[in-house]
Amino acid sequence: MALIEVQVPDIGDFDEVTVIELMVKVGDTVKAEQSLITVESDKASMEIPSSTAGVVKEMRVALGDKVKQGSIVLVVEAAGTAAAPVTALAAVAAPVAAPVAATATPAPSMSAGLVEVHVPDIGDFKDVAVIEVFVKPGDSIKVEQSLITVESDKASMEIPSSHAGVLKELKVKVGDTVNIGDLLAILEGAVSVAAAPVAAASAAVVAAVPAAVAAPTSLASAVAGVTAPAHVPGAPTVGLPHASPSVRKFARELGVPLEEIKGSGHKGRITQDDVQAFTKAVMSGATRTQAQAAKAPAAAGGDGAALGLIPWPKVDFAKFGPIERKEMGRIKKISGANLLRNAIMIPAVTNHDDADITDLETFRVSTNKENEKSGVKVTMLAFLIKACVAALKKYPEFNSSLDGDALVYKNYWHIGFAADTPNGLMVPVIRDCDKKGVLQISQEMGELAKKARDGKLGPAEMTGATFTISSLGGIGGKYFTPIINAPEVAILGVCKSTMEPVWDGKQFVPRLMLPLSLTWDHRVIDGAAAARFNAFLGQILSDFRRVLL
Repeated sequence: MALIEVQVPDIGDFDEVTVIELMVKVGDTVKAEQSLITVESDKASMEIPSSTAGVVKEMRVALGDKVKQGSIVLVVEAAGTAAAPVTALAAVAAPVAAPVAATATPAPSMSAGLVEVHVPDIGDFKDVAVIEVFVKPGDSIKVEQSLITVESDKASMEIPSSHAGVLKELKVKVGDTVNIGDLLAILEGAVSVAAAPVAAASAAVVAAVPAAVAAPTSLASAVAGVTAPAHVPGAPTVGLPHASPSVRKFARELGVPLEEIKGSGHKGRITQDDVQAFTKAVMSGATRTQAQAAKAPAAAGGDGAALGLIPWPKVDFAKFGPIERKEMGRIKKISGANLLRNAIMIPAVTNHDDADITDLETFRVSTNKENEKSGVKVTMLAFLIKACVAALKKYPEFNSSLDGDALVYKNYWHIGFAADTPNGLMVPVIRDCDKKGVLQISQEMGELAKKARDGKLGPAEMTGATFTISSLGGIGGKYFTPIINAPEVAILGVCKSTMEPVWDGKQFVPRLMLPLSLTWDHRVIDGAAAARFNAFLGQILSDFRRVLL
């Protein structure tokens, strides 16, 4: 048995991407090319596969971590036979590495500044088929720019240009077969480079499988990583989708799952046009990705068949009057699918109550006057967060989550708060609220709310909440029924406080009352516990000294 470090492979021109999902844990048995983590950049999200099979012995990354090419994801204990295929394939790849220093690709100078570009040393491959052409006469070519893609029965690779210039003539076409030294193209005004084309071709081989090779240290290991069986149209997909590195990069930038695209190229190969067509179909609503289908099986515009419901009404609204159609924003689409699931699957009940915050509001105003120079403005929501932590500690089932037939009680108190943004509702999370004072909570809340409005919240800043507060602030309203944010089991809704006459036993006196709406999962919490939670929360808000008890 051997311990092997699995690293982040070539993921394109992305640096410092965020880990947003862990798909395995210590003790799991993983297969080669099994997805380990999901990372996300500002352009796309992608899954990082394992380069080897074995048992996970150690995780080296956590949610929210930043990783890049070469970062260690985890350590696996590989089976004794796992290294055998690599060794065998390395022997096949050896001829590729050997001629690097000795072989020079012929590129004789021609009259009028014309230069021939030949197929470099691509190892012991003969009569490989040209399956993709990236350039056409008249194109300006850069050094090491990919010109064509060739494919053998073992691997596919892109052939780069050894010179820069304008493409005068292309000597090959799709379907042709080529060998080492064959004339590929003629460039005009070409400039030679010192780097041997063999090295460029080697880089092309490594780039050909960005999702399968974990930072190879030699060309032999790179070729071993790409020697997957050739794609057979109509056969079940094994390993990576059939696409060139440039198409993979293009798909990553658009966030397109290649495994869901049917290729129209040679041997079912996925082309850039296929990726663009798939993107247009998704954007127009003509098709959905598997992830979208899983998230929204019965979205607002769906027919509800999965739930046994009658079809959703289809109405031509324009026949009744003028209309304007606007597509929903990305955040609303994502949150809408989650809200629908939570509303349907959770047997939710809501308790309404009022809390007397007259004295607390006086204290809040005086606190802000004393801290004017600090720049931190204390809101009622900050006090409410501290009060909720005290109530959650007294009634721990409200700080739990369902896991099958068991309850998971969390010994940490991370509070999410709903933030209204121009792009839709977002829920930043303040962590370890039990260890922070009201001033620190207020400061963090202000910073997170600003990031939410600016669209700069990271995935790690919106996950891990144990309880959520949805506050309508000073907008208005009296009570409402907030939807629980699964896998949490309760959520608190808060409306605008109003001055009301309250009987003190002798007379009616004006008191500032805060409406509270507590929604809870009836599978976990019963009505009596919910009533006690609300009553206890109201007592703390009316006399905040109780937080210290």
